[in-house]
Amino acid sequence: MDLIDYLIIAVYLIAIVALGIILSRKASKGLESYFLGDRNLPWWVLGASGMASNTDIAGTMVITALIYALGTKGFFIEIRGGIVLVMAFFLIFMGKWNRRSQVMTLAEWMKLRFGRGREGNIARIISAIANIIISIWIISYFAVGGGKFFGAFLGIDDRLAAIIMLIIATVYTAVSGFQGVVWTDVFQGVLIFIAIIYVCTLAFTTVTLPPEFPISVPLGGGHFQEITANLTSWSNIWPPLELNLPGSYEIYNLFGITIFFYLFKTVLEGCSGVGGYTSQRYFAAKSDSEAGLLSLFWIILLAFRWPLVTAFALLGIHYNLTQSVIADPELVLPTVIAAYIPIGIKGLLVACFIAAAMSTFDSIINSAAAYWVKDLYQAYLRPEANERQLLNQSRLASIVVVILGLLFSLPQVNINDIWGWLTFGFGSGLFVPLLLRWYWWRFNGYGFAVGTIAGMMAAIITKFLHISLPEYANFLLPSSISLLGCILGTLLTPPTERETLENFYHITRPFGFWRPIASNLPTNLQAKITRENRRDILATIIAVPWQLVLFLMGIMLMMKSWDSFGILALLFIWLSIGLYFTWFRYLSPPEWMGRQRSPALPEAEQALVPLATPTTEKGKHP
Repeated sequence: MDLIDYLIIAVYLIAIVALGIILSRKASKGLESYFLGDRNLPWWVLGASGMASNTDIAGTMVITALIYALGTKGFFIEIRGGIVLVMAFFLIFMGKWNRRSQVMTLAEWMKLRFGRGREGNIARIISAIANIIISIWIISYFAVGGGKFFGAFLGIDDRLAAIIMLIIATVYTAVSGFQGVVWTDVFQGVLIFIAIIYVCTLAFTTVTLPPEFPISVPLGGGHFQEITANLTSWSNIWPPLELNLPGSYEIYNLFGITIFFYLFKTVLEGCSGVGGYTSQRYFAAKSDSEAGLLSLFWIILLAFRWPLVTAFALLGIHYNLTQSVIADPELVLPTVIAAYIPIGIKGLLVACFIAAAMSTFDSIINSAAAYWVKDLYQAYLRPEANERQLLNQSRLASIVVVILGLLFSLPQVNINDIWGWLTFGFGSGLFVPLLLRWYWWRFNGYGFAVGTIAGMMAAIITKFLHISLPEYANFLLPSSISLLGCILGTLLTPPTERETLENFYHITRPFGFWRPIASNLPTNLQAKITRENRRDILATIIAVPWQLVLFLMGIMLMMKSWDSFGILALLFIWLSIGLYFTWFRYLSPPEWMGRQRSPALPEAEQALVPLATPTTEKGKHP
């Protein structure tokens, strides 16, 4: 880079820290302000923030590598997590279920579901600890990817580059809290879109692929193999059942089974409702309808990531054709920027990717601090702490989480390896308790605690004993052990108090095995909840392919596969119509859909406030 590039990056970093300091006053009002922005942030801000948080630099490098090496097959591989397909479930029902709980963290939610006694306390503590551990590992993952990217540009060690980024993100996050996170995310989202427009335009006007071209795939152990790709197969929107790939990618050779497995896993995770910064944005939403709108905006903005990574992959292949083959697919991104982006624009583009990294770091740091302060420190260690002490503890927790994340990143090298373990190993051991909590009335806090601990230990032991397992085994082993723990922990202990269960069902209204609890509600209310649940199930069946088609359209546009793009566009129109009639037209106003909290009522009484009588519009069911 040239001097002007470094100046642009320096101006960006100064601006982002200054914005955090400016917003620090709003965050200093109390924990509600620091972690949820007083639940008064516009839906479009929360949606834009979610998009920026999902667009991380490490993930962008991994996805670019997969598209570069495998074409559209790389897209289908990222059903495992990179497509963020869980957003389709948050769009239809999971977002509003979380919002209705009116809590600050997923761990605090355990009190609503399992009560305030020993059972609820155990579930809350286990949930908080598990989420903090996940946050530390995710920071580790992003530190490796971000360091690998920026170290290449700045000519410094990868670890030093990661430390610099994390220090800056920690400073403005610790100072400004959730307010700083979401508004800096919006600012950084604008920078990300500048990058998207520029890179896509450059690739679209520069690259026209020949019928065959060279690419490279990893063999493991730092070795790579050059192979020849066929354009028709590389850009085909219909995934094959089998592949013949060497080295590290041979795990995808049974492609049909692999993709079905990824989709199955994603559906289960979507129905379970992930925690962390995703749920935090729904806890901060003003109403159920705004939870739906922020999800819609979030998904639409995320769709632009796919033409961006495809553009980088295309430029990487163009580099192969005109100069030399890029051996490591994970280095396509920095190589392309160095080779194709001119001075001045290069600094702006690198600043955009620093923005992508920062927006992910700040969200994870803030949500992890919330689990420590709200669910452990205030709840059990220092319940008498005042607001000032709690805010100081929040900032300290942010720093400690980052330091631990950096320490765990030291032995890691391959980004895809870390991502695979996070999504299939550690994550798989946790989603079973998160799933059962919504749909089985008999599931209790003891079952949640036992299942969570069992799944976590299975994943950790497998990792640290260096037991090499295929991805399906990395998923099935921890999740099976977790399921067994959930069932034993539940059936060997008393059920949750009926009053707590009735209160939870009355507030959130989930579908599933709730008949013994739902039968105690008035008949007319049972009918309304049943109609809503049936619509949500039908809408979800439409929303999942709708999101996949939306994202694929951007890839086909960049590949100039016009026939495929036309098919997808027509399918997208039909799915959008179906989504409108099954979901969008039923977005109800917050008077009915969102239980409004009355400041005059204590928390225990607010939880029992009955639903308001709905007003029915012509052609709509509330």
